[in-house]
Amino acid sequence: MASTNGSFRLSVLDQSPIAEGSTPGDALRNSIELARLAESLGYHRFWLAEHHGTPGLACAAPEVVIGPIAQATSRIRVGSGGIMLPHYSPLKVAETFSMLSELYPGRIDLGVGRASGTSPTFSYALQRDRRQPSPDDFREQFAELLGYLGRAKASAGPFPQFAPAFASLQRPEPWLLGSSLQSAIWAAELGLPYVFADFINADGAQIAEHYRSHFQPSANLKTPTVLVAAWVICADTDAEALRLSASFRMMMTMLYRGRLIAVPPVERALHFLREDGTPLETMPAGRRMITGAPATVRAKMESLAREYEAEEILMVNIMFDNVQRRRSYELVAEAFF
Repeated sequence: MASTNGSFRLSVLDQSPIAEGSTPGDALRNSIELARLAESLGYHRFWLAEHHGTPGLACAAPEVVIGPIAQATSRIRVGSGGIMLPHYSPLKVAETFSMLSELYPGRIDLGVGRASGTSPTFSYALQRDRRQPSPDDFREQFAELLGYLGRAKASAGPFPQFAPAFASLQRPEPWLLGSSLQSAIWAAELGLPYVFADFINADGAQIAEHYRSHFQPSANLKTPTVLVAAWVICADTDAEALRLSASFRMMMTMLYRGRLIAVPPVERALHFLREDGTPLETMPAGRRMITGAPATVRAKMESLAREYEAEEILMVNIMFDNVQRRRSYELVAEAFF
């Protein structure tokens, strides 16, 4: 896949946004079509996010959508951004992604995170055993998963006898996702590629630097690798891109007030923000959004890549109009490739 003049790659993180008046099925089909477009434009990978219990985002199970997207494409890498491991058995995740890798060898990524991707109540409902809260044992879970995938000692997990069953299988490429220092510490210790969610925490450059400076080479990765995930909306003009971002800004404002909504139309979102007294260009604290015309977006993305010393930028956006969302990715591609 093409890189941006050899400096960093461009990829897509899709949250399968559900526009007001449409259905989750519409959103998931849009994701498949967006992946086809991304491949044709030269993007390197296409990842699906995991969210639960929201009327605005359709993908609760990335592994369900990865297969159809890999089938609908031929070259682009496809994966999860990410699988929220605390909800699942490491053995089951290893089996699922090994199956996907068997079907689409050399193309499947397994991005893993420890966030819930939902509210505490919904997270509790996802537990099989609800007699007590789930333990905070992500590090142990992750080590077990890596053992099955041949990325750690099989003895690291409680069931080393199962690891040989995976030895002859195609394996996904594991990534650790995060938005805090702890994830960077683990990624460095384990010698794994690291994804920092700038779209959640825009103050991550020092965290990425900690990962790089403490990185311990592994059998599969000799040098540190940073991918930064960022909000990006591109349109023909700076003003139009800012206008199109209103839908997401209203959605996030409502989320912070405890109300979950589908992606609202731009004009309704603009009216809401005006009535609310919220300047369009502002975001909730700690958030960064890159918006603008192609030249503006390119300059901001190049600055972001330098800030993180990132080898790749994973772009995410939420927009009401799927045609305009597709056009955003087309314009970014035209600006770089």
